Amino acid sequence: MRRIRPGVWLAALVLALLVLAAALPYLFTGQDPLTVDSGATLRPPSAEHLLGTDENGRDVFSRIVYGTRASLLLGFGAIAIALAAGGLLGVAAGLGNRFVENLIMRLSDVGLAFPELLLALVVITVAGGGTTNAVLAIGVANIPNYARVVRAQTLSIRRSTYVEAARALGLSGPRVVFRHVLPNAVKPVLILATIGVGTALVAGSALSFLGLGTPPPEPEWGSMLSTARAFISRAWWYGVFPGAAITLTVISVTVVGRALRLRSEGRTW
Repeated sequence: MRRIRPGVWLAALVLALLVLAAALPYLFTGQDPLTVDSGATLRPPSAEHLLGTDENGRDVFSRIVYGTRASLLLGFGAIAIALAAGGLLGVAAGLGNRFVENLIMRLSDVGLAFPELLLALVVITVAGGGTTNAVLAIGVANIPNYARVVRAQTLSIRRSTYVEAARALGLSGPRVVFRHVLPNAVKPVLILATIGVGTALVAGSALSFLGLGTPPPEPEWGSMLSTARAFISRAWWYGVFPGAAITLTVISVTVVGRALRLRSEGRTW
């Protein structure tokens, strides 16, 4: 059995705590992230406010904790959409005729010609802002990546012996696709998707930073960074801690994703 490096365990622990904070934020703080206290504006970290307060006297720590749900939703939700839609399109391209394959791949090429954030901004412009639309925008922007990868996997799997055996046993086309082709084509992509969550989370925070993601006063790390710009000279903690939360989350997701990829390749963690 391979020995797992301590850094991987630490990253996995951080992700577990983040998921717990997203699901049950009241376990980590008793402060209300929306409560305004005009007498406690821009106070530095203290025993009463572990990470200080913002311009409205709201506790920064509680806003980071409660903002975990929206921030993780932007990352994991977007990749789930991209993986589902991209997986189906990739399988369709790999199993379809030449016309279907060329159509899907040329559309993917068009999508890949634009930077992910720019394509997400186009979707946001059409659909409007908000957390849900931001998740949708980032997910749509990532679809071409997963469509191409799943197509390559599908082309390899369709010629495998177990698919040919399933057809020889008389299994219908749809049953072969959903029972044998699709699960085996998407499975390797799941590991790549884990790494992609970090990129999607950064893109989601960027949209919120631009005012196109989670609207205030709802807590979200990117929007907190955006508001903190005006107070950075007087309240360093206001922007540092939300930025640190984004950085730590992206690093943890990347470390766990790389570890899973190395394990799937039979290499040491």
